[in-house]
Amino acid sequence: MNKHWLLPILSGIFIGTSYIPFPPWASLFCFVPLWLFWMQQTRLKDVIIGGMITSFVFTLIGFNWITYLLHEFAHLPWFFSGVGMLVYALVAHLFVPLAGGLWFWGKQKFNWSEPLSLGLLALITILSEANSFTLFDWNFGYSWYGANIPIFQWAEVIGFSGLSALTLLTNLPLYIAWKNRRQTRGKLIFASVIAGFIVLNMGGLWLKNRLPQPDANVTTLLVQASTDNAEKMAAELGGDSKENILKRYMTLTNQGIDANKNTAIDFAIWPETAFPALLGDSFKTDPYPIALAQFIRERQLPLITGAYSFEETSRLITNSLFVIDKEGSIVQPHYSKTILLAFGEYIPGEQWFPGIRDLLPATGHFARGAGPTTLLTLNDYKLGAQICYEGLFPQFSRELAKLGAQFIVNTTNDSWYGTWQEPYQHLYMTLARGVEFRRPVIRATNTGISTVSLASGEILERSPIHEPWTGVYKVPYLKTPPTSFYQQWFWLIPILLWGTLLVLLGIGAYSRFKHS
Repeated sequence: MNKHWLLPILSGIFIGTSYIPFPPWASLFCFVPLWLFWMQQTRLKDVIIGGMITSFVFTLIGFNWITYLLHEFAHLPWFFSGVGMLVYALVAHLFVPLAGGLWFWGKQKFNWSEPLSLGLLALITILSEANSFTLFDWNFGYSWYGANIPIFQWAEVIGFSGLSALTLLTNLPLYIAWKNRRQTRGKLIFASVIAGFIVLNMGGLWLKNRLPQPDANVTTLLVQASTDNAEKMAAELGGDSKENILKRYMTLTNQGIDANKNTAIDFAIWPETAFPALLGDSFKTDPYPIALAQFIRERQLPLITGAYSFEETSRLITNSLFVIDKEGSIVQPHYSKTILLAFGEYIPGEQWFPGIRDLLPATGHFARGAGPTTLLTLNDYKLGAQICYEGLFPQFSRELAKLGAQFIVNTTNDSWYGTWQEPYQHLYMTLARGVEFRRPVIRATNTGISTVSLASGEILERSPIHEPWTGVYKVPYLKTPPTSFYQQWFWLIPILLWGTLLVLLGIGAYSRFKHS
């Protein structure tokens, strides 16, 4: 390949190998090669192509689980799944060429000075990344948590999106340090970045150590049945699979109880859509809900379970989460998933163009829930409910925190994604919400990773992947959790970033006017 494109390729490798499950070894300088390349260009076309190369490479490295997803979920042969992965890599992270294109256009149009141009380059990259559309809302902050590097504790203050912005911003002084690497100035800038990184990590340890001590505990039994996709789909069509799945969950629950006879368990949790039949007041006289209620009554153990239900107004199925008390009665209200997965649970634009469904008849068609507007309750516990994908969105969890959730219960089914990258990426993205709002997160999944994270971000025992498993956890929590800075000032970082962009653009406009 022409050496002309080696710098964008290098940036792609740096970024991709700094994503979970890799450590964030190059996160602080991963964009430097691409920015060096962009600074050398005289044509918009080359800037955009360079950005496309970088995003293509890091998507192939960091998100190659899409290949497995297409094979497992869409039932495509491996060859076509690979082709689909290549297409995804081309379009999944267009924020990179977009940032380069916007910056280059502005530089050519307004003739920014070099310092101003560099500042705007970093800021446009940060804002493009933060506001890009993606189905998997990844950012550069999660990798610090994945590597258990204490800087992740600052998410309590600026969120993981703020950590992502800070990570990308650090590429700017390291870019300058590289350009001046043979001079004292470059060495001083490099040393300053290292010193700042050390100070931020020390501050992260301080933030963790200053957390208030929990004043209550809850003990929960997590049940992971590892039901494969073929059996789940067969259960949706009827037949013996429903009975087999329900028996498996009951058997595993019994095993978990028997293995912890000396432990008072407050409730069990089954994962997303674990119950293999419709659940709700309208179906309580059906055979499977009756069997479930009897099972719970006999063990006097409350249950939180994922299940499908039915929304009367729209006449559509819902992906829901139910609390069932120790007498086998459903505790109202239950929660239905609100943030649905595009092309898995709904078709984007279908409300305006209904004919799209004729082209994609196999795509799920679910009703949306009411959002994080109420908490699930069981005894005196206040539970913030999330289902799978919803754990990726800080604003969703913020609303649960504002309602007074003492801990978050997340149920998930990651069986479509294999064992390599996605289960680990999704795990940390979900547990990150607990760090931002300083609440424990209890996560029960179908195929792993099931676990509990504490308000400090500490992650307890993790389940194996794609194996039946049960685990009992004693979870300390605060009855009245305090409001984190990030919860209180949720929009601070976006406001500062956009405000700084406007100021820099204003400086550029004034400078041009002054010299005209």
